[in-house]
Amino acid sequence: MKIELTKEQYKNLIKLVYLGNWIVNSIRSGEEDDKRIEKYENIAQYIYSFSREEGLERYIEFDKQVNRFFPTREFEEDTDLERYRQEYDDEVFWQELIHRLAERDFIKEYGENTIKKMNWRERLEKEQPFIEKYGEEFEESGLMNLEILKKLNEML
Repeated sequence: MKIELTKEQYKNLIKLVYLGNWIVNSIRSGEEDDKRIEKYENIAQYIYSFSREEGLERYIEFDKQVNRFFPTREFEEDTDLERYRQEYDDEVFWQELIHRLAERDFIKEYGENTIKKMNWRERLEKEQPFIEKYGEEFEESGLMNLEILKKLNEML
């Protein structure tokens, strides 16, 4: 397969590859038993390998010691990548917090066995008020009213 891209399209492609690989592998780096998903690392390396040819070596540099390409600090700072990552993290944080608390309360209210017997429509209708409750609360107050009830000395 051959794909022809303009310089601007290639620049956007390396941004997408960077963001996609970051979503998949950033949570896996630094572990003792590195569990990074190589197929995504490899495609990122392949796409990055064209950076010099496209005159974008200020965004992607090659490290001879480890024989790998890396996005430069300039790439992260010059582009909107950090803003996109932050927006993504913020949205996922609030959505997960809302849905996990709603699910917890939903299970407390109805019990797991009863919920398992519900069809998807009934489950959605009965869980939705919990989702709305937390959505409204966090939109109004953020984390200000969120507390952990367990005492610190009980946690230790």
